[in-house]
Amino acid sequence: LRGADVSRGADVSRGADVSRGADVSAGAVMARPAVVTSPEDAEGYSAPRVIVPEGKGWRQCWSYVGPGFLVAIAYIDPANFESDLKAGAAYKYTLLWALLLASLAGLFIQSLSANLGIVTGKHLAQHCRLEYPWALNFVLWLIAELNIIASDIPQVVGTAFALNLLFHIPLWAGVLITGCSTLLLLALERFGARPLEALMALLVLLIAGCFVAEMVKALQPSDVGELFKGMVVPQLKDLGALAVAISILGATVMPHNLFLHSALVLSRKHAGTTRAIRTATHYSLLELALALFISVIINVAIIAVAGTVCNSASLPPGAAEACANISISNAYVLLKDVLGGWAGTLFGVALLASGQSSTVTGTYAGQYVMQGFLELRISTWLRNFITRLVAIVPALLVALLFGAKGASLLIILCS
Repeated sequence: LRGADVSRGADVSRGADVSRGADVSAGAVMARPAVVTSPEDAEGYSAPRVIVPEGKGWRQCWSYVGPGFLVAIAYIDPANFESDLKAGAAYKYTLLWALLLASLAGLFIQSLSANLGIVTGKHLAQHCRLEYPWALNFVLWLIAELNIIASDIPQVVGTAFALNLLFHIPLWAGVLITGCSTLLLLALERFGARPLEALMALLVLLIAGCFVAEMVKALQPSDVGELFKGMVVPQLKDLGALAVAISILGATVMPHNLFLHSALVLSRKHAGTTRAIRTATHYSLLELALALFISVIINVAIIAVAGTVCNSASLPPGAAEACANISISNAYVLLKDVLGGWAGTLFGVALLASGQSSTVTGTYAGQYVMQGFLELRISTWLRNFITRLVAIVPALLVALLFGAKGASLLIILCS
């Protein structure tokens, strides 16, 4: 076919249909590919794509690094911070098993989502449009959009809290600033997928560094055994523990991530042969496992820090009340008083990185959902403006009327 790259070793079936008007070289046998591997053909990915080098080695492996880290950001967003802090403060390390179980479930589901995009060349929202009738398709689109908006509100509030903690910016002003800052990050898309993926990976590593440093400071040698026991021995002390475990699961496995991951893998342009597809699924799984492993370390560190600080025998009297009502709004002060000023600053930096990075991935997920379900394409900045406006209005009203406590409650309700 005109403009098609035919890779060496590609499978060619006898008697294949040749499209009308195609350029056929003398002696060449043209076959319709078994799968659609070109996102341009499937209209699944419109941004500049990453060319996967041929052969084996680190260069080929490195070319697949990126989408998994964007997906992993949903596992460490401000809603996860809130759930982890409450789990650690109330039940110490006993709910770490729920975190590991949720992460394993997320790895399995996300790998299926990635494979769907790699093998078919279409992302999940496109498959829904092709598979279901219009009415059901519209309902699915509406549910997906509501989910993205509900996920965006905690990200807006979390970023506003971080700006308030670090720079003493009023909460309502921080809510307004988040929309502008996200547009600046999304502008990196003009330079292709790699710069944005690199920035998101650096933010994930920054968050990991902040909380691992706090965990090393907070943990005592006698706590290590109890920490590992909490990871492998399932236990629920009461109904409250069950509710927190469910919130950990809900904050970890995010539905919009399934739409996002199946689209992000389309940014890699490979040969399109069966072997290339197998290689793509293999490297995609390895990269996803690495990214989610880092997210697990971050969540374990948050639970461990909250559990160690709030269950310490030497806890200051004023800190006990903060632990009883812990949230991302007062964790900064708690860590600052117990571990030192640097710990509070690191928490604020990690919260800011989490809120900003998760808003970027939420915008991308919304783009693919709208494009796939409705075949409607709008610019990134307009999509971000619409989604952020819907998220900012309730966040701004709550911040103005009810302050920090109301904003923290809004995060829980949205999650």
